[in-house]
Parts: sequence; C-alpha cells; structure tokens
Amino acid sequence: MNRLELLYAKLVFKLNTEKRMATARKLASLLRNDFTLMNALSRLEMIESHGGTKPNEPFAIVMREWQKNLERGMSFSDATRGWVPPEETLLVTSGNLSDLVVALENVSRVVEGTQRIKHAMLGAIVYPLFLLMLTFGIIILVGIYLVPPLAEIAGDNVIWRGMAASLMWVSDVSIKYWYVFLIGFLALVAIIWFSLANWSGRLRTKFDKLPPWNVYKIQMSVGWLMSLSAMVAAGITMPDAMRMLADNANKYLRSILDDALHFIANGDNLGVALNNTGRDFPNTEIIGDLAIYADMNGFDENLGRVANDYLEESVRKMESISSAMNSIGILLVSAIIAWVVLGTFQMQDQITSMLS
Repeated sequence: MNRLELLYAKLVFKLNTEKRMATARKLASLLRNDFTLMNALSRLEMIESHGGTKPNEPFAIVMREWQKNLERGMSFSDATRGWVPPEETLLVTSGNLSDLVVALENVSRVVEGTQRIKHAMLGAIVYPLFLLMLTFGIIILVGIYLVPPLAEIAGDNVIWRGMAASLMWVSDVSIKYWYVFLIGFLALVAIIWFSLANWSGRLRTKFDKLPPWNVYKIQMSVGWLMSLSAMVAAGITMPDAMRMLADNANKYLRSILDDALHFIANGDNLGVALNNTGRDFPNTEIIGDLAIYADMNGFDENLGRVANDYLEESVRKMESISSAMNSIGILLVSAIIAWVVLGTFQMQDQITSMLS
C-alpha cells in the first residue's frame, strides 16, 4: 500500500463523519458481545472490504492500520491518533476495555451533538455575513454603475439635494476608494474570524456577549461540556479530563480551562472553579448547576444530563440568534435598496426640473 492510498483513506475517514460514527457504534456493539478488540476490528475490516474483494476501500484500510498499531503495543487512543479528529481521540482515552465500550458509545452522542451546534452556529453567522456582503456590493455597484450615467446627463450645474446628494457622495467615494473599502471589509472579517479561536482574556469576556463571539462561545462550551461528560462517564477523573481537554483546546478555550484548573487544584469543585474564573463560561445557570452537582453522588450522570439539556437549549438559542440576525440583515438590505430607489427617483426629478 502506498502513502497516497493511506492519505486518501485518512482524509475520507475524517470527512465522512456519519459513517465514522456508525463504525464507532458497530465496534462498541462487537466489544459488548465479547469480541476482543483485534477480532472486532478484523470483522469490521472484512465488512468494509466486502469480504476481502476490495481491500483498498478507505474504511477497510483504516481498520487494518489500527490493527497494525495495536500489534505494536499501542493503546487504542494512540492507535487511532491522527486518523480521527483530536477530540474523538480524547473521548476514547481509557484504561480498560469496559471503559472503552462506554467511550465509543459516547463518541457518537458527543459528535452528533457538536455537529448540531456547529450547523446552528454556521446558520447564525454565514447567512448574516452574506447579507452584509450583499449590502456592501449593492452600495459599490450603485456608486460605480448607476449614479455616474445620471450625473453625466445632468452635467455640472446641478446642485443635488436630499437622497440624490447622498448617492452622488457614495458614487464619488466608490469610484475613488472602492478597493480600500473592499480590503478593509475583508480584513475586518478575517480579524474577527481569527479572534474567535485565538483571542482570550478579560476583554474577550465582554465581547462574548456580542455576536459573533457569543455564538462561538456557545458552540465551544457545548462541545467542551459534552466531551467532559463523556470522558468522566468513561472512567477518567474530572481533573484529568479537564487537563486533557485544555491541552488539546485552542487558545480561547485553553485559557478558560487553565484558569479553572488553577482553582480546582486549590480545592474548588468544577462549578465553583468556573465561577471564580470570572469568564461566565458556559453561563451563569450551568455554572450554578455544576457547583451543586459536583458535591452530590452520581456526578457523572448529572453531568451528562446537564450536557444534554445544555445542547438542546443552545441549539434553540442559536436558532433564535440566527433568526434575529437574519431579520436585521434582510432589513438592512431592504433599507439600502429603498434608499437607492428613492435616491434615483430624486435624481431623475431634479434632472427633469433642470431641463424644463
């Protein structure tokens, strides 16, 4: 097998989330039915290769490579590292086979939940961004292509008034500086996008109350809470799970988890530690729930319940934010179109008055 086939298999396996989750569920089912890990992977490899007739099928290649890694003495999490997204590797980090079964079953639940919240986040950001770009495009096109022909008909003797004057101003600015506005707009979008995952600190906490940072905060907090609950359910201690998640998080999330770990090391429970960070992450209500449940029996079950409830609540909140931002975007585009139409009519009226 050449390197290109391995890279292609790895790419397909990572991108095909639905089938990857189906594979995780099948593997957990086989392990629950007393298959050894090697036998379970061998059975899945035979299924994916259609009984060995198509050995180069991407998922069949993946199963074989995992078996080879296990034969070298690797743990399952190490054997799968690089073949799945890092967060899924963390979810199957466990010390024994029974924990691995629980972890595999949780992988599907966590990934499906994070996929739902990611789709909701994209809905809350992408369409409003498109409407904003459309508004910018309309203004530039009107200034360059619509206004100049009318101004040429009128000549230099007309003193424009009202919306006609604003159209003329936009036309002058668009013709001279359209590239400046375009570069500035794209730069602003790029800076905001970069800041989502890389900006941390106290000032970021204030911006987390505003879009699009509040949308990103919801998406990250849901993924973190669901991953934490799955890892705790699989037998990993809460401090260890927090530390592993922090080590594999982006700068934004890592700064929050590192602050929380500092307070946990001083004896605070999870909820109190999150409250002491002053970052309002995930939110005040969840922090309060975690502070209560952390000192009760069955914390892993309560944590899972909090995570699932927070997922459903967050999807609804994302949809609400998306609806509000879409409405604002549509109103903005409508207002710009109305301004262009009325301004054009005023230009025509003033040209007619001058010629008559």
